Amino acid sequence: MSLAQAIAPHLPYLRRFARVLAGSQSGGDAYAVATLEAILADPAALDRQIDLRVALYRVFLRVWQSIQLNAEAPPAIDTEPQDEGFTRLEQLTPRPRVAFLLAAVEGFSTAHVAQALDCSEDEAAALLAEAGQELSEQLATDILIIEDEPIIAMDLEALVESLGHRVIDVARTHSEALEVVKRQRPGLVLADIQLADGSSGLDAVNDILAEAEMPVIFITAYPERLLTGARPEPTFLVTKPFSPDAVKAVISQALFFDRRSHQAGPVAAAS
Repeated sequence: MSLAQAIAPHLPYLRRFARVLAGSQSGGDAYAVATLEAILADPAALDRQIDLRVALYRVFLRVWQSIQLNAEAPPAIDTEPQDEGFTRLEQLTPRPRVAFLLAAVEGFSTAHVAQALDCSEDEAAALLAEAGQELSEQLATDILIIEDEPIIAMDLEALVESLGHRVIDVARTHSEALEVVKRQRPGLVLADIQLADGSSGLDAVNDILAEAEMPVIFITAYPERLLTGARPEPTFLVTKPFSPDAVKAVISQALFFDRRSHQAGPVAAAS
């Protein structure tokens, strides 16, 4: 397979990524073309020792960062229509913004983010944390926690509040969760699956979503109850025991993507 054939499947994704950074499709395409020209001029610029897609993005980011303005401030947005969620990214510090897009939009692991940005994994993790903090400050909202274990609930509440959000209540059962939502609609729900009285956090979420749309993050020791192969499945899932940084990142992603497109409909239960 030729180099061109190997790269071709990744180009639509690179164009998407470039569009977000440049602020328009035409501007993004100019950077994508410059990336391909750089590879044609020096094929060795594409590191074949790492994942090809990651290597392609690394070359793109070197081209992008070669323009000093891109490393100092968000790009000017031209007159092409912009997605509201992506427009919020203009306000992020440039390098954390790139790291966040690589992880949240392109699906890169922290290790791949580090390779694409040509930095250490620790630096990549710090950039992702910084982006998550900045996004959370932009997207601060009211959060309902559905969790029956008091210590975990306290940890989640402290974590959520450290990001600038407000916890409106902590529900321990299905019925408590529904009562909270009747009083005040949250902007995000963090939900366990197995609750105190034997009721289901999954059922509680489905009942909540039947009344209103909002992003939901499942934090559970029983991921197999959600990952059934049926559709729809939860977009956001964190497995217990969880790391605080993982939960922070997923909260930022959930709120970011919710601003882009609301997802309606119940979550599929395990059979």
